[in-house]
Amino acid sequence: MINRVDILIKNGVVLTIDSQMRVIQNGYVAVKDSLIVGVGRSDELLAANLVADEVIDAKDRIIMPGLINSHTHASMSIFRGIADDLPLMEWLNNHIFPAEAKLTPHLVYTGAKLACAEMILSGTTCFCDMYLFEDEVAKAAYDSSMRAVVGEVLYDFPSPCYGNIEQGFEYVEDMINRWHAKSGSLITVAVEPHSTYLCAPKLLQRAAQIASKNEIPLIIHVAETLSECSEIKKRYGATPVKFLANIGVLGPNLIACHSVHLTDEDIELYKSFDVKVAHCPESNMKLASGVAPIPKIIDSGICVGLGTDGAASNNDLDMLLEMDTAAKLHKVFTMNPEALDSKTAVKMATINGARALGLDKITGSLEVGKRADIIVIDISAPHLVPMYNPYSHVVYSATGRDVVLNIIDGKIVMRDRRLFTIDIDSVVSEVQEVVAKKFM
Repeated sequence: MINRVDILIKNGVVLTIDSQMRVIQNGYVAVKDSLIVGVGRSDELLAANLVADEVIDAKDRIIMPGLINSHTHASMSIFRGIADDLPLMEWLNNHIFPAEAKLTPHLVYTGAKLACAEMILSGTTCFCDMYLFEDEVAKAAYDSSMRAVVGEVLYDFPSPCYGNIEQGFEYVEDMINRWHAKSGSLITVAVEPHSTYLCAPKLLQRAAQIASKNEIPLIIHVAETLSECSEIKKRYGATPVKFLANIGVLGPNLIACHSVHLTDEDIELYKSFDVKVAHCPESNMKLASGVAPIPKIIDSGICVGLGTDGAASNNDLDMLLEMDTAAKLHKVFTMNPEALDSKTAVKMATINGARALGLDKITGSLEVGKRADIIVIDISAPHLVPMYNPYSHVVYSATGRDVVLNIIDGKIVMRDRRLFTIDIDSVVSEVQEVVAKKFM
């Protein structure tokens, strides 16, 4: 019997990122109807009697799950380099917030399309976003055929998008109703109050209730800076984490972004409530926010994903570079070369990111039955020869420019550095024109 599939990628080194972390030399992945229907050795293909509409030879290449950016602000790609070399609060209050006051829905959409192009080209298949006019980010991701978790940022003060907070909650509810009905598995809506210092306790509690009622993620910036911790201690007599615990906001659907300044009690609270963490090392370094105790958090059994944060504080969305930074940062900070190894970094950028976002049943690893979110990395260039350990190669040697194939939900969105779902020349031209008029 002939087994017909849509796409067959063969003859590559397959990093499954399954529970056994199997590496299959000379392996294949087969895709049909958006799903992975086969993973194994290429020499088994004849016996499997597979016939594919499209066959992709991955000789001298790594086949692995698409990367998951567990925390970013996609449309901030239009602010790349706008206010560098400043501490977080000065950066936010004196530069970013005034610039964001000039945003329009269309500019957010265009900035998100630019970010989607950058992420697809560098191997990301799914991203988790927090921003203004977030419905436009959802549209941009959907139009780009990207998987995304999206949420409108909620503040105590009026937003350029929705105005007062009551209208903000209406905006969120409307997004939940429309996107969960429209897009199937590609777009998930989250509830995303900005932080403990820009959101009152009642706002945070109501956000948590909406997230719990709809069984969707709740995403908050937590303990990002010492000044935040000091302010929350002054207001509520507790750390940001303890404050969230006291008001009943901690839970297994909470993704605590950054989590730089944690006490041992904070880590225990994360563990007891099964809170997930999104680690953004490059942004934390650039803004001099500090170094999150990620090895200790991981050793406590807490799920940690990896994120780039926005392009205004990074200044790129390349998850391969983010893995490299994460692994090296924690080695030098702890003075321990084993603090965060390459295999752990890859898990943070794939299956752990999926688990943090509640998507691990459908993505994050190459396993039969999961959605076909797959990337291929060319390892034939001089900086990738020879290869002793594929995990080491992915983390310490490869960059986003080495990604040559990106498949999301079974659809080829990039091949040989050519985008199929985004007119990149048009997007770049529009961003440059609008930015020159509005921000320069």
